[in-house]
Amino acid sequence: MAAVRATLPHPLLPTRSWRPQLKPFPSIPRRAVAAFAAPSSPPLTASLRLGDVIEAQQFDRPALNEIFEVAREMEAVERGSHGSRSRVLEGYLMATLFYEPSTRTRLSFEAAMRRLGGEVLTTENAREFSSAAKGETLEDTIRTVEGYSDIIVLRHFESGAARRAAATADIPVINAGDGPGQHPTQSLLDVYTIEREIGRLDGIKLGLVGDLANGRTVRSLAYLISKYQNVKIYFVSPDVVKMKDDIKEHLTSQGVEWEESSNLLEMASKCDVIYQTRIQKERFGERIDQYEAARGKYIVDKKVLSVMPKHAVIMHPLPRLDEITVDVDSDPRAAYFRQAKNGLYIRMALLKLLLVGR
Repeated sequence: MAAVRATLPHPLLPTRSWRPQLKPFPSIPRRAVAAFAAPSSPPLTASLRLGDVIEAQQFDRPALNEIFEVAREMEAVERGSHGSRSRVLEGYLMATLFYEPSTRTRLSFEAAMRRLGGEVLTTENAREFSSAAKGETLEDTIRTVEGYSDIIVLRHFESGAARRAAATADIPVINAGDGPGQHPTQSLLDVYTIEREIGRLDGIKLGLVGDLANGRTVRSLAYLISKYQNVKIYFVSPDVVKMKDDIKEHLTSQGVEWEESSNLLEMASKCDVIYQTRIQKERFGERIDQYEAARGKYIVDKKVLSVMPKHAVIMHPLPRLDEITVDVDSDPRAAYFRQAKNGLYIRMALLKLLLVGR
């Protein structure tokens, strides 16, 4: 079963060094070493093939449109899967290699693969319960795991780990979150959710709230939403976890208007989307006093709902702690569980595009 590549762009990765290639088994798709564009190259277009999913910046609007079209097709596939199982990815194996905890991302990837007829090899808490605990390098782990599978989904605690894995592997690698770096599949499902809920992407006003310094989801979302026109972003966060300058500089370079605010209610009254995030205790280390000072400063509750436009929605990458009160859940503008379900469709679309094409 030969894999047909999707007509989507590569991430900008370093050129891979040549390694001797073993002849693949006939039924297992293998990828020859790809020639990736250097970082100084012009933006890649949707006419080029997708090799890996590493960062939000790799996607242009035609690529996003294609992914979203396939995701809508996957909604129908998922609804029909209870009657007859899809065989689109029959014969393919996906390895999920997670060095950090995950519920939604890991399970939605595994569900996506199984909904399409594929199989899953899974390693949860690989940091503790894999050879990494013995000192094995990420590169050696990737070279080993690619011998067992056709695609690797990687979550790692170090920013840039997915890029290293993709430069090592000769099969597709999907970044499922790399420390405080990026989470591109989350941003894809976030933008897909915004389009489904609001009905448009150009001209939206987006409020990013909470841990903006450590949150890889908000970083990836900021990169991706900058592809659209007349967008305005509001940053609302405690001082200790403000959005980093590299994102602000990127938005400015793309002509995206942004504003920092300390007034959640005022921002909520202006926005189409409020994207709330938790304060990430695990990123603070021993600075517990700073975590406690930041936690609970901005909470989405009934008071926030009362000033929001009727068409607006509340999103959250989950898990939540107390930053959205549970009495908000019953409001139709609470979109975070619909958002999580959309992750299944986006990941089904990516797996299909990466392994068998459109």
